[in-house]
Amino acid sequence: MFRKPLTTALTRRALALAAAALAGVSLLATAAGAAERPAYRAKLDGAMGRMADGANGAAAVPAVIQTQAGQGQAVLQAARGRGIHARQVGNNPDLLAVRASRDELLSIAASPEIQRVSSDAVVEAHGTATADTTISGHLAATLGLVKSRWDGMNVGVVVIDSGVAASRDFKFITGFYDFTAVGPDGVPVTPRSSRPYDDYGHGTHVAGLIANNGNFAECAYRGVAPRVALYAFKVLDREGRGYTSDVIRAIDFAIANKDLLWIDVINLSLGHPVLEPAETDPLVQAVERAVRAGIVVVTSAGNFGRNPETSEIGYAGITSPGNAPSAITVGALNTHGTTSRGDDEVAPFSSRGPTWYNAYAKPDIVAPGSQLVSQVSTSSSLYLSNPSLVIKQATVGDSRTAYLRLSGTSMATGVTTGVVALMIQAHRQTWGQGLGLFGKPAAPPLTPNTVKAILQQTAIDVPGFDALTQGAGGLNGEGAVRLAASIDTRSAPGTWWLTPSAMNATSLIGGNLYAWSSRVIWGNSLIDDGYFSLADAAWTDRLVVWGDRIVWGSRIVWGESVVWSDSSAWAGQLVWGEVQIGLDPGTTTGDRVIWGNRVIWGNLAASSLAAANLAVIQ
Repeated sequence: MFRKPLTTALTRRALALAAAALAGVSLLATAAGAAERPAYRAKLDGAMGRMADGANGAAAVPAVIQTQAGQGQAVLQAARGRGIHARQVGNNPDLLAVRASRDELLSIAASPEIQRVSSDAVVEAHGTATADTTISGHLAATLGLVKSRWDGMNVGVVVIDSGVAASRDFKFITGFYDFTAVGPDGVPVTPRSSRPYDDYGHGTHVAGLIANNGNFAECAYRGVAPRVALYAFKVLDREGRGYTSDVIRAIDFAIANKDLLWIDVINLSLGHPVLEPAETDPLVQAVERAVRAGIVVVTSAGNFGRNPETSEIGYAGITSPGNAPSAITVGALNTHGTTSRGDDEVAPFSSRGPTWYNAYAKPDIVAPGSQLVSQVSTSSSLYLSNPSLVIKQATVGDSRTAYLRLSGTSMATGVTTGVVALMIQAHRQTWGQGLGLFGKPAAPPLTPNTVKAILQQTAIDVPGFDALTQGAGGLNGEGAVRLAASIDTRSAPGTWWLTPSAMNATSLIGGNLYAWSSRVIWGNSLIDDGYFSLADAAWTDRLVVWGDRIVWGSRIVWGESVVWSDSSAWAGQLVWGEVQIGLDPGTTTGDRVIWGNRVIWGNLAASSLAAANLAVIQ
């Protein structure tokens, strides 16, 4: 079924933040002036562009405003001086969140102090409740980690989601911060560490796939990395929805406190439609800032791989921030409840690439994400609304722990985050980071680019699925952890940096031997097999944006149906029947495009595209 409209609680919050008139603020232009300046439309994302053409100009609209460098505080004070509830978003003084009418926002957009006006879009969780009763097998066995000696100890993982419910299933809930809390005036308050809770249940489920210690259910639902230092940043409400600006605040909080809290990985099992190019999307840019700071960011691809009415498979359903170039974007595998990788399939709901506007090749990999069991709070919305999906629950004192079966790229992302934590731990302990073992200087940590390349290099091919569907292949925990531990990050650029243990490019999983894909998708090019054996700035320099430095491989041809050479003019419109994934209202053919087993490419400039609101499968 489809989700209901935005929750009452969020609507009340939006109304509480509704802006007063901005007339008379000398810093900003008038709405009439904005209408006379064609340039102002170029500053609007897809949702803001449709808002500008709308009939109702009085309703409060949430927006994220990017000002010119150094102008943020002046714009902020001018807006507040006229009664608008505006606030700085995260650590960037030139990034503001406002609630204002259409005319006020167009007035803002027309000002030379304003660089960009984006929708403060509603982000939603990427987990779904499905009717299939086949439960996925034990994660450790599926990933080849049954005999692994790594458990994620001393690796800091932040789950930015709906929170986490404390229970004995989590050994190390190190910190909980609520980014949804607001003051009496409706303005978000500064997050402080507080008692953990999860009124929706999604964040707890994702966190359990990462860090469930297996106290209950005879360890059947043990997480991949049960001893990580787990942080829960709450950005989603009781219905699994929240605002983009709060997610950005949470990411920037993690960046600012990276060293204090020892944060290594961020898990983002959520998203919103792609409304603008990645280089101007404020959520994507927050992810890129985190990666530049040395934090590995794992994101979900989205659950828009098929038409919910006809079940036709479609492409270009990747959501933001899954379109962030440097993020590890994860689609979902259906393992059919077996440890064999031979029967794996990419789940039909898993979003395919390419990404809107930029035509990036996504997802990066796929991971188990179908019918996974993890815990949720017994007071959470997911638990109360899905009694048929409850698997088992245990009572310890006054605490009750329930286990729920869910599917989604959210779940696949949590599984991947667990493997990333093991990779970081294995490399640290092998090369003595901070210890200087045997009199040698400690090796630098794995960069986010290195982690991403390792996951792709060691992935296992999923036969029958193209690269826009499976990325580099299915997650291989055994291979990824082994390769991570074999890399000497002290190596000089251009030199061999792998130990002999990495030379065996196969993994034994469930009694079967599987070859690694040995392919890395860099931007829209394939890196030649073997190149990863050498230390290179692409891997070692965390300031290199994934895909920017293309000096290898060849252009990717995706099967027989999708080919492009110019990513600036690659698509027209894509629609599933009446459910629009992307559209260009200005075309002569209207808002209709063909879905099915092929992507129909148009000749429209990507900058003219606008993503529509997506109905979420529940």
